[in-house]
Amino acid sequence: MTEEKKVEETKTETAAPEKKNNVELSKNMKSVVDTLEKMTVLELADLVKALEDKFGVSAQAPIAVAGVGVAGGAGAGQAAAEEKTSFTVVLANVGSNKIQVIKEIRAITTLGLKEAKDLVEAAPKTVKEGATKEEADKMKVQLEKAGAKVELK
Repeated sequence: MTEEKKVEETKTETAAPEKKNNVELSKNMKSVVDTLEKMTVLELADLVKALEDKFGVSAQAPIAVAGVGVAGGAGAGQAAAEEKTSFTVVLANVGSNKIQVIKEIRAITTLGLKEAKDLVEAAPKTVKEGATKEEADKMKVQLEKAGAKVELK
C-alpha cells in the first residue's frame, strides 16, 4: 500500500504544474518558492541585494500614477485637489551636512548605506511616495534638522 501512495504522489507531481493566482509554476519554480518560504527575512534581504547587484536592477515597486476619472466631473477633481491624502517627499537640496542627511535617510527608509548615499548625492530625488500627511511632515522635519531642503508634492 505504501508503494501505491508513492506512485500516486509521483503521478500528481509530474502530471501538471501547480497553479496559484493564475500563474503556472513548473517543478523548478516550485522548488525555488519552497526554498524562499524557508528563508528568514534577513536572508531574503541579503538575497534581494545580491540579485540587484548581479543583474543591475532595483527591487523598488513601480510608481503608479492615479488620475481623476472623467466621469467625476470638475467638482470631483477640485475636491481631490483640496484634500490631498498622499504626498511625495522630495529631497531638493542636501545642504552642507551631507553625512547627517545620509543618516536621516537611512533612518527614514530601509535603504543601506550605499543606496542612501547615492540618493543624497543625486538630489533632487524622491525619498518616499504615497506618504500620509503626518508621515511626510515628520520626514520633512527630520531632514531639515539635518540641514537638507525638502519639498512635499
